[in-house]
Amino acid sequence: MTLDVTRRHSARLRVVAIAGALAAPLATHAAPPAVESAQAPDETVTIVLVPDRVFDGRDLHTGWSVVVRGDRIVAAGPSPVATSGRTIRLPGTTLMPGLIEGHSHILLHPYNETVWNDQVLKEPEAYRVARAVRHLERTLLAGVTTERDLGTEGAGYADVALKRAVDEGLIPGPRLIVAGPAMVATGSYGPKGFAPSFKVPQGAEEADGLEGVARVARGQIGRGADVVKVYADYRWGPHDEAQPTFTLEELTRIVEVARSSGRPVVAHASTPEGIRRAVMAGAQTIEHGDEGTPDVWKLMAERKVALCPTLAAGDATTQYAGWKKGEQPEPQRLVEKRQSFKAALAAGVPMCFGGDVGVYAHGDNVRELELMVDYGMTNLEAIRAATSGNAAILDLDAVGVVKPGALADLIAVAGDPTADISALRKVVLVMKGGRLYREPR
Repeated sequence: MTLDVTRRHSARLRVVAIAGALAAPLATHAAPPAVESAQAPDETVTIVLVPDRVFDGRDLHTGWSVVVRGDRIVAAGPSPVATSGRTIRLPGTTLMPGLIEGHSHILLHPYNETVWNDQVLKEPEAYRVARAVRHLERTLLAGVTTERDLGTEGAGYADVALKRAVDEGLIPGPRLIVAGPAMVATGSYGPKGFAPSFKVPQGAEEADGLEGVARVARGQIGRGADVVKVYADYRWGPHDEAQPTFTLEELTRIVEVARSSGRPVVAHASTPEGIRRAVMAGAQTIEHGDEGTPDVWKLMAERKVALCPTLAAGDATTQYAGWKKGEQPEPQRLVEKRQSFKAALAAGVPMCFGGDVGVYAHGDNVRELELMVDYGMTNLEAIRAATSGNAAILDLDAVGVVKPGALADLIAVAGDPTADISALRKVVLVMKGGRLYREPR
């Protein structure tokens, strides 16, 4: 699928302030800085950005400047000249494309605040949407200018509405790619543990059979999903272990229906058989992949199917369960995840930056990149994955790069992330579509 981000995001919309009721911090997380500037870009005005260095999505350059006019980059290179306009000097910084988050849940908040079951069953949708507005602002101000949301977890099509609000300039946030409620095999998902006489709301939409999955896929597409997210396996085995859910034929049918509408399918899959079926059916990405084997890594590499490893989610939930990181040995679950990630990397599987944010705090997206480096990627490989890499994997036009004609989705960070990945936490400028949301004072 090619996402026409230009068509979907008007360059003339004005971002308005968030309602005062949403101005207070949520839960235990400090509120992000307010959006400092969010005026629609004037296509007659030129902005020249002058950092110490520019990462263009592939390589690092010193002595470069970047010229923006309207919502586009018009020049990038050694001292490009602008005859008029505003110059923003960014000493000590690296200017680079905005990050592209590949796996998020904007309607969830960290499980150590409220467990997943209670978020799905006890939090009203309006309350969850109010939280999500803050989540989107935090994410944008942390340098993420495009975000793929892979399931509302009981909140229906709220992400479709939030995407519209961002597109129309009602709230600040990244460009959104949304999946709606995701699709699960009947009987496999949750919440569970209730008497059979109760019909409990599910965190995703159930489907089964070739006609059933086709009907649900078409319904989700018709209600605004940009991608169809399926659970190719889940924890519904005899001992609550992960086992495949949809058959290969069902997954193939889902992909066929989605592709006919110009949309991809992404698959939650952890087991070797779940991964294999999803890859053979034609999934765009595999989410998690914890139990991947040499055979499935080889298959994914051959078919150029990317892995979103979601390292940060496991790191977070293990700490929620009591592991004291840095003080205690790494639990076996994380040791195995580290080994799995390294094996996929060595096999040449394309790596997607996507941490399952929502399980942990929105705005802490860089946590995934830090773990990707800790688990074996170089700094340069990680920031490529978060920019031009994800743009290619997700088939996005005009984002993830710094070059003439690209959308002016740009961030500046203090320091050099190719030398220290944690520099990505020091965001001093955020521009999306030529609009400044944060800039140095």
